[in-house]
Amino acid sequence: MDLIAANMHMWVSFAVIIGAIFLYATERWPVEVVSLGVVASLLLFFQLFPLLGAGGDRLLEAADLLAGFAHPALITILALMVVGQGMSQTAALEGPTTLLLRYGRRRPRLLIFFCLIAVMVISAFLNDTPVVVMFLPIMIVLANKMREAPSQVLMPLSFAAILGGMTTLIGTSTNLLAAGAYFSLTGEHIGFFDFTVPGAMLAFVGFTFLWFAAPRILPRHDSGDTGSEIQGGKQFIAQLTVTKGSPYEGMEAVSGMLPGFKDMTVWLIERKRKTMLPPFDDLTLKAGDRLTLVATRDKLTGIAAEVPGVLMGGELSAPSALGEKGVPHLFEVLVPPASPLEGRLVSQVGAHLSGGSIIIGVQRRTRMVRGTIGNIRLEAGDILLVCGTAAQMRHLRARRDVILMEWSGHALPEKRKKWIARLVFGGVVLASASGALPIVVAAMMGAFAVVTSGCLTIGQASRALNRQVFLLVGAALAMGATMEATGGASFLGHRMVALLDGAGSTVMLSALFLLVAVISNILSNNTTAILFTPIAVDVATRLDLPPLPFVVTVIFAANCSFATPVSYQTNLLVMGPGNYRFTDYMKLGIPLAILVWAAFTVVVPWYYGL
Repeated sequence: MDLIAANMHMWVSFAVIIGAIFLYATERWPVEVVSLGVVASLLLFFQLFPLLGAGGDRLLEAADLLAGFAHPALITILALMVVGQGMSQTAALEGPTTLLLRYGRRRPRLLIFFCLIAVMVISAFLNDTPVVVMFLPIMIVLANKMREAPSQVLMPLSFAAILGGMTTLIGTSTNLLAAGAYFSLTGEHIGFFDFTVPGAMLAFVGFTFLWFAAPRILPRHDSGDTGSEIQGGKQFIAQLTVTKGSPYEGMEAVSGMLPGFKDMTVWLIERKRKTMLPPFDDLTLKAGDRLTLVATRDKLTGIAAEVPGVLMGGELSAPSALGEKGVPHLFEVLVPPASPLEGRLVSQVGAHLSGGSIIIGVQRRTRMVRGTIGNIRLEAGDILLVCGTAAQMRHLRARRDVILMEWSGHALPEKRKKWIARLVFGGVVLASASGALPIVVAAMMGAFAVVTSGCLTIGQASRALNRQVFLLVGAALAMGATMEATGGASFLGHRMVALLDGAGSTVMLSALFLLVAVISNILSNNTTAILFTPIAVDVATRLDLPPLPFVVTVIFAANCSFATPVSYQTNLLVMGPGNYRFTDYMKLGIPLAILVWAAFTVVVPWYYGL
């Protein structure tokens, strides 16, 4: 009766896992709904039909099934999302990425190529997660600068780190766990570079596939980050007032141009009552000069964040005009037909939008006469770039004279605090990579630091968290707990050995690799390595072969966690920023895993002489 009950629990677990993967893949329901359904189903089943041990005690409690929602891996991912948002909000990587682009602008694909190669090499000697954490914001900024979707580069970033991590003993924690289990079973050590040669061959094959196939397979999803949804290519007319002590004071014209306004057009300069038009020969900017610019929203955002108060429409020139305290936001509003604002000058409207929000730019589809922003007479269809607080932005929703474009609102970068964000980010990477602190501790301290230092508000930090990742990880770990408690993984391993009894070593190694790779994408790769290392040693003993090649098989296969986002931390780390769906991992990850499996079937038996 106990055997029947145990089998029932195992087969129900298999059914739930297969059903969950099917529902995730079809995308008929949102990931959050499927994840909640999986957890609820498992809780109900194991409550009504408890899994009992030999002594009658429950082997799987509700707390075990819900433990995934407090798992250190999940907490780490969520905390790193907050740290990454701090880097983004303060534009902390603007300098380094500008430097990279300066040397790689002519060959952007080559720049991405060398970044991925660097990730692979570093991942061989450092844990994959801090390496991906270090390169993730850089790759996002590079993608945005090159007008490329982040989804094109972030999944290859994660997969490149995994491929590099399978080449040395310390490349991933999975390798160390398998080596530890091997030592406890046989008393033999696995050396640092014992499987580097076959691992490097597999990594080379996998990376070659990634480089050529990923751009064709991966969709071009926009980033899930609000800020990246802004279309920075639209041109706005704006006014900049040179303030005393600002970087613009003392700027000299070179060849009739102002070098500090790269990729912007200076229409005219007002100095007292004198108007100067380009070219600006023998001109030095002074405090009080007012410049009329034509620039994209991205450029205006950078100016407003770098020197607060210099971009104010009409006659306004002080940041105190915002009045209400709060984080300044930029947002766009549309002047609708029959609006009371039609026919009024920008200088007349000034800061009277929503109790003090300020017009800093105007964009019009038709041609406008060259002049100052304050003298522009508003027309229906004009888009106004407005600076104000979040409360003022919410107030605009109720107004009838303008239409708020909800998608456009985002906070100005806190560029003055970029050094704090850099120090926090560097501290998290250094502490986790060196082993001084567990990565979950380092990440939590980093999240706490970016909030308390003012790099992020509580609202911005909470928006950085991805609920899909949270629920997906919780559901995956619940399914993994049932597989382990019911003996499902061990059952599959021993059934494989029984079915292939009498087959050659190459067939056995290939089958073992395939089975472990499949299980690794359902369970965590660490759990898979621990479960299958004893099975691998047992198979080698039955075939009267050295156990090392079979343990190496488990290491390589457990690292083939490409097909699902929950199979490895770095996959989850890029899921939110890349705005990936569950099926995106399957489209690229399954062919990659199959190719690595085929290469393994040729390389490892040859390398070990089996």
